[in-house]
Amino acid sequence: MDSDERRKTIVAAAVPLFARKGFAGTTTKELAEAAGISEALLFRHFPSKKHLYGEILRLGCEGDPALERLAALEPSTATLVHMITFMVGYFLLGGVDEIELDTRLRLVLHSFLEDGEYARELFETIFERVHPLFVASVEAAAAAGDLRAEPIASANRFWFGHHVAAMVAFVSLPGRASVPYRGSVAALAEEASWFILRGIGMRDTAIASAMADAAQSPFQLTPAS
Repeated sequence: MDSDERRKTIVAAAVPLFARKGFAGTTTKELAEAAGISEALLFRHFPSKKHLYGEILRLGCEGDPALERLAALEPSTATLVHMITFMVGYFLLGGVDEIELDTRLRLVLHSFLEDGEYARELFETIFERVHPLFVASVEAAAAAGDLRAEPIASANRFWFGHHVAAMVAFVSLPGRASVPYRGSVAALAEEASWFILRGIGMRDTAIASAMADAAQSPFQLTPAS
């Protein structure tokens, strides 16, 4: 196995451990055992536990192809709705593999309890790539008469929406929602999207129209084969 493949193997083995036990609670011995190597070989590829954690952080913040495609859309009311429904769907409807999403959420939660570095870097990356389109789409929707004026900073509108979707996912981490939501997951996702879009200031008629259009022609987040 060459050096690059070995590093990938180590990272893949380390992610679930860090997600389950956090940075401080995970030992290099455990990391080496999970990767099926000695601690000496682990240190040859990553001089310290912090270096390994940094590599996981870098990979977690790399561009998501779905986000890149979303960011390429033209600003509009429809794009604003696509952004919100994509975000909600990512967290609630399986935007990524369920186990992968569970692991990512746990990494963020452990980051909150420790130094917050992973969460900060991840959120900064998301904000830099998506917020400009969000602002432009809010302005386009307002110009079209689809959005009410709200005394809320654009960045806060974005994050409040993100927090609603993410928190619904966080309370479901044990595998069964800690909060007794009513209805199916699909219905919950639609209601959460409505809640966020109304909070942003979008008018009900515009939401209903854009959601109906989206249902007829779903936004493809992956290239057609």
